[in-house]
Amino acid sequence: MGSERLLDPLIAAADRALRAIAAPAHASRPYPGVPPASRAQPAAPVLNDAQRRESAALMRVNHAGEVAAQALYHGQALMARAAATRELLLQAAAEEADHLGWCEQRLRELGSGPSLLNPLWYAGSFAIGAVAATFGDGASLGFVAETERQVEGHLDQHLQRLPEADEASRAVVAAMRSDEIKHAGSARAAGAVELPGVVRGLMRGTARVMTGTAYWI
Repeated sequence: MGSERLLDPLIAAADRALRAIAAPAHASRPYPGVPPASRAQPAAPVLNDAQRRESAALMRVNHAGEVAAQALYHGQALMARAAATRELLLQAAAEEADHLGWCEQRLRELGSGPSLLNPLWYAGSFAIGAVAATFGDGASLGFVAETERQVEGHLDQHLQRLPEADEASRAVVAAMRSDEIKHAGSARAAGAVELPGVVRGLMRGTARVMTGTAYWI
């Protein structure tokens, strides 16, 4: 029985990994890219080829970022010391799964697909999350808060870069940004500690590698 209890978290982690990188994502909340049916809306502007390519590349980056976020939370949850911390991380991961579903849908609408390197992004981010959690729940939550702060800035840049005519992608990114702000606030309220500057810098550098690559592949 003892060995089974030790294996259960690992089996659950493997199941979450397969769902994140191999199974179609299903959002539990409505897709932000569709305006409410009760509100009369003019027809959405048609994107030209250049606009469509730019939107698809940016949404592919966003999707890869959400795969990485899933992995970070899953790795941290596996190593979390307190049940409350684990629950907070898994709840945030569930909301990030909505982001995966929204990004996947928008990529399909744009005639594109996710990054081919998503398994790599997941594996690397899972390892980073698990290592961060070994320094304690406060450090792990600090990692969440800093990650979400950087993601918020990244999404702000995308709102500036997305074509004005691409209202659907802009609505998806804005909804994601709102969730990231909430996750950072929840982490700080739960006891997140400030990370050293060198760690924050390494996080930014790692994110640049992933986003720069996912834009093209």
